[in-house]
Amino acid sequence: MNALIKSAKIIDSNSKFNGKTVDILIEKGIISKIGSNLKNLNNIKEISFNDLNVSAGWFDMRTNFCDPGHEYKEDLNSGLKAAAKGGFTGVMVMPDSNPSTSTKGGIEYLINKTKGNIVDALPAGSLSHNCEGKEIAEMYDMHTAGAIAFTDNKKSVSKSSLLNRALLYSQSFSGLIINFPNDKELSNSGQINEGVVSTELGLKGIPALAEELMVSRDIFLAEYCNSKIHLSNITTRKSVQLIKEAKKKGLNITADVNSYHLLLDETELLHFDNHYKVNPPLRTKEDIKALITGLKDGTIDVICSDHTPEDIENKQCEFDHAAFGMINLQTSFSVANTAINGKLDLTEAISKITSSPRKILGLENVGIKEGEKANLTLFSPTEKWSLQKEDIVSKSKNTPLIGRELTGKVYGVVNNNLINLENEIIEK
Repeated sequence: MNALIKSAKIIDSNSKFNGKTVDILIEKGIISKIGSNLKNLNNIKEISFNDLNVSAGWFDMRTNFCDPGHEYKEDLNSGLKAAAKGGFTGVMVMPDSNPSTSTKGGIEYLINKTKGNIVDALPAGSLSHNCEGKEIAEMYDMHTAGAIAFTDNKKSVSKSSLLNRALLYSQSFSGLIINFPNDKELSNSGQINEGVVSTELGLKGIPALAEELMVSRDIFLAEYCNSKIHLSNITTRKSVQLIKEAKKKGLNITADVNSYHLLLDETELLHFDNHYKVNPPLRTKEDIKALITGLKDGTIDVICSDHTPEDIENKQCEFDHAAFGMINLQTSFSVANTAINGKLDLTEAISKITSSPRKILGLENVGIKEGEKANLTLFSPTEKWSLQKEDIVSKSKNTPLIGRELTGKVYGVVNNNLINLENEIIEK
């Protein structure tokens, strides 16, 4: 694959070209030259866009592809198309499919089925067998097969003894344990954030305390085990404070936030739109401020999409019975960029979806320099656009963002000797 990217501003804190506008020559999938006014001597494909920025390829730590078991919602092929259109060249796939990814065979299934794609799909193995929270899964076997982390996804590990054993056992092979902090007894049957809006609507709330108690417990367990842990789906002001204090103590704690939790707050639910029903729930404007501050000061390390497809039957029903979740791969960057524009430096923001997730997961860093494999995302941080239903490439359409103006648009991705512009492979 050969291409010449023209007049692109490099956004990469690890590159000597960071902040500079240059041309990038790619030959056979490798960055062969970076400079100004490069000549197209061999009449290869030229790529140029208004306000073109180029960064290392984006990586999403939280995607649900429903494959195997619920392919009518999303499958690996459609999910990876959505990822490419959203600017991601790599994703970590959550394990709670049906059956769950709890064995070496499950890991190999995902790896083998996604080979040769422009987007690298890396599997997370389940922490407990079948994500049931009863006994540790075959973590070492999954690790040797290619699992890059272990989690039960939104099925929070409620048994402290189980999480304790997992933290200790994973140290023997430097495995990463990820937990979604949620006290199920406190959040049970809750529909939205507990507060003024839930009271006004007469809906059972999910208290911030349900998250914060688990954050505190997980921090104490990590300290007790002298182990690393990644806390996922952080949404509350107090959680940010707890994680910040733990990091100050030198504990090996990392955390992520979903991009839509940076933009949308609980008042979006005043009209009972099921598409805003997510888990953890949309919180308050004060929580959003704390999350953005946490990103800026390094308390929160990663921004995720939390892409969660759901079919029409699970969304177009009574609010109490509607499923949690929204699709977000195609919109994740734009949602985050809209929320943090002017509050977080662009280079800092991009690091939350490039170098930070890869470092946490122990993956090789991706760089923009001559001689490196071309793993790039092409985007504009300023162009305004709105998602239309016909633009959605996911099998499911469960998003409240259709027609909503967002700032920041993805132009395409380059990876694995392939180029994808406007979700079409144009050259190999």
